[in-house]
Amino acid sequence: MINKDCEPLFFLLADDHTLIRQGMIFILDAAGINYKAFHASNFQQIMECINAHPIQIAIIDAHFPEGNSLHIIPEIKKCRPTTKILIFSGIDENVHALKYLNVGADGFLSKLSEEEDIQQAIFDIINKGEFISPATQALLMNSLNNRNLVNPLSSLTDREREIAEMYSAGYGNLEIANLLDVKQNTVSTIKKRIFKKLKIENIVELIELVKNHS
Repeated sequence: MINKDCEPLFFLLADDHTLIRQGMIFILDAAGINYKAFHASNFQQIMECINAHPIQIAIIDAHFPEGNSLHIIPEIKKCRPTTKILIFSGIDENVHALKYLNVGADGFLSKLSEEEDIQQAIFDIINKGEFISPATQALLMNSLNNRNLVNPLSSLTDREREIAEMYSAGYGNLEIANLLDVKQNTVSTIKKRIFKKLKIENIVELIELVKNHS
C-alpha cells in the first residue's frame, strides 16, 4: 500500500516493553510497509538512535522507568526537525494527548486501539505528517476556548504557580513562608486554593502536574 517499491522508511520503536515493540513490528509487516526498524528501551537509547540514524518516524511510549517522554520530544525535534513522532501509550488520551502535541508530537495513539486503527495512524503519519484521532480533534477544538485543557497550571495566579513550583521542589510550608516573607497560614490557604483549582488532593499529584507542565 505504501512505499513498497521505494526506499525503506526508517522507524524508531521506543518502548521499555519488548512485546510492545515486537507487536509494532507485526503491524508494520501486516501493513505492507517497506521499513527498517531500530529499537530503544530508554531515553539514552532513543537519543543515541536519533543521532546515529536518519529516523523518519519515531513511535514512542509516553512513559519510561526514567519518567515521562515530554522532555525527550523537543530534544528529538531539535536534533532531527523532520522526524515525525507518534506517541503510542496506555495513558488516557483525553487527559494527556494535548500536552504531548503541545511539546512537538505529531500524533497520539492509545495502546488499546484496534490493529486497523494503529495501521491507519501510521499511514496518516507517513502520508500527512500527523495523526489526529477524533478524540484528540475534539480536545483541540475545546482547547481553543479552554487553555486549562492544554496546561492546567494556566488556571493559577502568578503567586499560586510560584508556590506550586516550590512545593514541587520539595519545600515545606514554613520554608516557603520564610522565603516569600509571608505568614505560614497564608501559604496553607494558597495551597488549598491550588489543590481546588487543579482538582488534586495531595502533594504527589501536584509534583506530577508541575513536572508535566512547567
